[in-house]
Amino acid sequence: MRLKRGGRQVLLAAAVAAVAAGIANPACAGATINMGDDKSVSVGFGLRESFTSAEDAAPNGSGRSQDFNLDSGRLYFGASLNKNIKGMFNTEWDGDKIRVLDAAGQFAISPEFNIWAGRLLSPSDRANMAGPYYSMGGGYWAGVASRYGYNGGIFRGRDDGVVVWGNVADGKLGYSFGAFEGHTFGIGSLTQSQAKAAGVNADDSLMYAGRLQYDFWDAEPGYYGTGNYLGNADILSIGVAGRYQKDGILTVAKNGKYSSYNVDFLMEKRFKGSGAVAVEAAYYDYDTDDIILAEQGKAYSAGVSYIFEQKAGWGKLQPFAHWQKFSADTNIDTKQVDAGVNYIIDGYNAQVSAFYSKTKVTSVASQDKFSVTLQLQY
Repeated sequence: MRLKRGGRQVLLAAAVAAVAAGIANPACAGATINMGDDKSVSVGFGLRESFTSAEDAAPNGSGRSQDFNLDSGRLYFGASLNKNIKGMFNTEWDGDKIRVLDAAGQFAISPEFNIWAGRLLSPSDRANMAGPYYSMGGGYWAGVASRYGYNGGIFRGRDDGVVVWGNVADGKLGYSFGAFEGHTFGIGSLTQSQAKAAGVNADDSLMYAGRLQYDFWDAEPGYYGTGNYLGNADILSIGVAGRYQKDGILTVAKNGKYSSYNVDFLMEKRFKGSGAVAVEAAYYDYDTDDIILAEQGKAYSAGVSYIFEQKAGWGKLQPFAHWQKFSADTNIDTKQVDAGVNYIIDGYNAQVSAFYSKTKVTSVASQDKFSVTLQLQY
């Protein structure tokens, strides 16, 4: 059935109203209105809310803090013009305003070859590609070992650019390579064009990023990654990612190149009638051309989890533990240990996590905190 423009507007309004009323596809987050001829629009919503009690974080500087916080609030929008041309537009709450998270045109030539252009997450490690909504849990997806989500980028690690990606060899080998505007370290977080306008002596160089991943067991199709499959797949995967930008390091005295690479591993194995165990690990090397030693160094990450097949009430229990370390070239180490349990009600659409974290920085007193996080996606 071919719809006129007015009909499409009516259906789009109906889709928005359906989501607002809490009507969603029970199989996955979001509601989709199909218009025929491979045309469709989709809408969705996600949130992460937490309560945290942190040591010495109260206003008096010595008591424990007791804080509720909206960590994330997202609106998801998608559209399909035909089977080959699609698009996404996602937003994220940023404290006091709504900001653009993703805005990209998606050209699906084949499962082996896709082109995305616009604002999106550039290729990086599994933890950053999974993000806070699809990690094992504990809030350690970025910040200590995996630093791609915070260092550089426009917002939440996103950047403007173009990427080609696909899955070959029966879907077992995934690749993604792209060129992006890139953001500098040192003098603010500027694009090269902004740095040039500010009078900083630098070439208008792009940031190049890529990732290769091979799956020995079940294949993982798609561009974005998942940190844990919650007992729904058998995964044995190794990935390698890297970034490079000439004049990615800008200071008053000197310019330098930025480069980084990492290797990450995930093994998840199901045991019939019992559950599934998952083990992950990653290694990182960050190079700031010996200019910003606090951001230059090596990092390590390792985690383990087990999800029980038997339900406990509404959902399944998944205890987990994670360790990570960043060793900067300033001889200052940052270490963090997380341990807790996830209560998986509906995959990544509905879950509650309770976990304990302890962070230690060399020559600085350690801090512990206890958090409870609610995650919902519609």
